[in-house]
Amino acid sequence: MSERSACLSCVQNAEDTDNRRPENWIASDDHWRAAHAFGAAVAGWLVLVPRRHVVTIADLTDEEAAALGTWQVRLSRALHAVTGCAKTYVAQFAERSGFQHIHFHIVPRADGLPHHFQGPRVFGLLGKPDQPCITPADVTRVSAALHSHLHSPFPPATS
Repeated sequence: MSERSACLSCVQNAEDTDNRRPENWIASDDHWRAAHAFGAAVAGWLVLVPRRHVVTIADLTDEEAAALGTWQVRLSRALHAVTGCAKTYVAQFAERSGFQHIHFHIVPRADGLPHHFQGPRVFGLLGKPDQPCITPADVTRVSAALHSHLHSPFPPATS
């Protein structure tokens, strides 16, 4: 089995239009795809994934790199509008087995998030069996709201 065929991000990137799950394709362009993270205890926990297999930031093309910052800000603004979060966290590690394809976590941080989950400790709310995950219905609801916000013809002005 090749590295690419074993890569969940590449499998999702290759899904044809008719078989795409909406939470895996909240928004995209030629270089990036935004999806809702699975196993998250936070509604709106997004991952921003390159559309081609890349395992280090240094291997991004100039075009991918140029679009990266725009996507991070655009998704953060959408999360603020949809979830009402106080701020967003952006992180990239891509170390876990099966997840070496780089991806950026864009996490809405609500007011009142307990201190022991703030900053990098927010990862205690992802893929942990002792933390309840958000329901599939909540993933679908927030993904649809984000998709709608990101695809509206006249996004709200920012101050």
